[in-house]
Amino acid sequence: MSRAVRSRLARADVEPGRGWTQGGTETTAMIQTHELHKRFASKIAVESVSFAAPDRRITGLLGPNGAGKTTTLRMVSTLIRPDDGRAEVDGHDCVREREAVRRALGVLPDSRGLYPRLTARENVRYFGQLHDRSGEELEREIERLFGLLDMGDLADRRVHGFSQGERAKVAIARALVHGPRHVILDEPTNGLDVMSTRAMREVIRRLRDDGCCVVFSSHVMQEVAALCDEIVVVARGRVVAHGSPEALRDQTGQADLEDAFVAAIGSAEGLHK
Repeated sequence: MSRAVRSRLARADVEPGRGWTQGGTETTAMIQTHELHKRFASKIAVESVSFAAPDRRITGLLGPNGAGKTTTLRMVSTLIRPDDGRAEVDGHDCVREREAVRRALGVLPDSRGLYPRLTARENVRYFGQLHDRSGEELEREIERLFGLLDMGDLADRRVHGFSQGERAKVAIARALVHGPRHVILDEPTNGLDVMSTRAMREVIRRLRDDGCCVVFSSHVMQEVAALCDEIVVVARGRVVAHGSPEALRDQTGQADLEDAFVAAIGSAEGLHK
């Protein structure tokens, strides 16, 4: 990264961990990370990652494979503990207040983690019950989600043998069944065909329009450009740029978002168009 680009990035109007500035007004950050660190044996996976994601916005973690995106999201999701730093959801600490964080979050992991011998409905119902939902209220929510995701013909089929796109639909319904205010999606379109990708992107937009804070990771530039209100660029375990797509282009002096990404991290390695 050139000295000029580094200087412009340092003057960004977004301060990680405190909120986004929009039109001179700071919005409340519902998901925040503060200098997260995580090491696996001798490998540093995440080193000082800080960002803030507000409600009614889609925040994308963009970076090459191995940048630390999934590890960061797993720490926010309470799946692994940070070695240092902290993450918060609605002001709840992701280590000390794990149950409160889990109630507030809907999570789509990179590995879908479905039970193949259960039907789609049984998978989603089981996770609703884990969140203390039951009875007619739970069944109505399942039907609503299946309608939203166009899953009527999948509902009572066993998940074993489902396509990638069909499995993704079940997994997103499972993540949303307890009515979370915030949603974390790790590579949500990974392995999907064109039509399934379009459907998933529409669901993500609807979540934003319904008031959710949506955070998702990707290494696909087209996806980030199509969806994100805010972008956090991660490389080698660190945040190297952050802001709206327009702000990133301004900060790097590049007219094209892909060129801005390359200028921020100094390489196009691991980036898919």
